[in-house]
Amino acid sequence: MGRREDYLARALNRLNERGVDPVLCSSVYETEPVEVVDQGLFLNLVSQVETRQSPQELLATCLDVEVSLGRSREVPKGARNIDIDILYFRQKIVQQRHLRIPHPRLRNRKFVLVPLNQILPCFRDPITGRSPAELLRLCPDRTRVSLYCAATRTPEPPYWKIG
Repeated sequence: MGRREDYLARALNRLNERGVDPVLCSSVYETEPVEVVDQGLFLNLVSQVETRQSPQELLATCLDVEVSLGRSREVPKGARNIDIDILYFRQKIVQQRHLRIPHPRLRNRKFVLVPLNQILPCFRDPITGRSPAELLRLCPDRTRVSLYCAATRTPEPPYWKIG
């Protein structure tokens, strides 16, 4: 699959090219897989973005970026080179067939809550009213989440580098 951190940097840069500006990124964390555990470790980060896109347009952009980076969906929750999820969209709640915001499983995923807490500790989940730290304390996930490296914004393209 190539260097795992390269996919993260390329995804951030391609989002930026498509009108989704990652303005703040967490560190990169190496995490154990959840559910399908017979696969390698993952790299995860959380990014706060600015965009004029609607939630539906943002989903289409995220899926387009995944495909442009070679994402295939052969095995649900299986090994993949990139996976871009929309965790929140401001304080909106969206319940559609192919789009649910907040992400329906984020409160049960330590690999999401640790980096979310790093960059947005004061954010409040629009459903529970809880902060990322509170959600993390209540999270039943006991998988390992380890600091891997930093995500760095640069003044010129490519705008994001990992490591």
